Amino acid sequence: MANYANSTSRKDTTLFFLTTLLVLILNVSKPVTSQNCGCAPDFCCSQWGYCGQTDDYCGEGCREGPCKRGGDVNNGNSGGGGDAVSLEGTVTPEFFNSIINQARDNCAGKGFYSHNAFIAAANSYTSFGSSISKREIAAFFAHVTHETEFMCYIEEIDGPAKAEDYCDKENTEFPCAQGKGYYGRGPIQLSWNYNYGLCGRDLNENLLASPEKVAQDPVLAFKAAFWFWTTNVRQNFNQGFGATIRAINGMECNGGDSATVAKRIEYYRDYCGKLGVEPGENLSC
Repeated sequence: MANYANSTSRKDTTLFFLTTLLVLILNVSKPVTSQNCGCAPDFCCSQWGYCGQTDDYCGEGCREGPCKRGGDVNNGNSGGGGDAVSLEGTVTPEFFNSIINQARDNCAGKGFYSHNAFIAAANSYTSFGSSISKREIAAFFAHVTHETEFMCYIEEIDGPAKAEDYCDKENTEFPCAQGKGYYGRGPIQLSWNYNYGLCGRDLNENLLASPEKVAQDPVLAFKAAFWFWTTNVRQNFNQGFGATIRAINGMECNGGDSATVAKRIEYYRDYCGKLGVEPGENLSC
């Protein structure tokens, strides 16, 4: 009888321990359902999109919350790239205009993209600017420059003629709406029905039904670019700028289009110089 009691007691103790451990795990590491993370105020949003309070969440790559910003934290940038900086304090009107002023005079983008729209979008989509470094800012604008030719284009050249090329008919979660084209639009040229669907879901915009909104609202256009960056590109940045090229257009890599890769790297080096930061290693893909 005593042995049975001791066995029961041990089982109760083990069950209590496992239950307590499960509760702790659930409280410390909570998955999120949106790109903005939505953690409690005292939790960090990790580079993988989860909430927590340990160094794995608040250290390298931390997106938002009480992120650690000491000298040993590189915020997801290869070789350090400097500490996190203020996005608004770094992307000044002078820096922004030094890019768009290189676009041709008759560009639609000159009447569309603006520093004010960029900052308004960043204030709305806060996870983009959270714990960002000068090196990552340079990388983002290097790709924007290439994708839009110095923010000249709002949408892809001959986009309507290519509409059918950007419809993944096998994607049943985000099916193409009749008469709508999912060709490139915005600073990063958001493309494909599944990207419009996912982006719209996270931004609370029905972009699957109205993809043209990205080319009509400059704040939304930048938010769509931020969404693509934080969803598909940022997690690769700790491998160097070359990894971001592969994330945006991998067909250019491995000799696919070496001239285009070289242009992206040229823009990146230029913007790193303007922001006073070294470009780091692994620039090519």
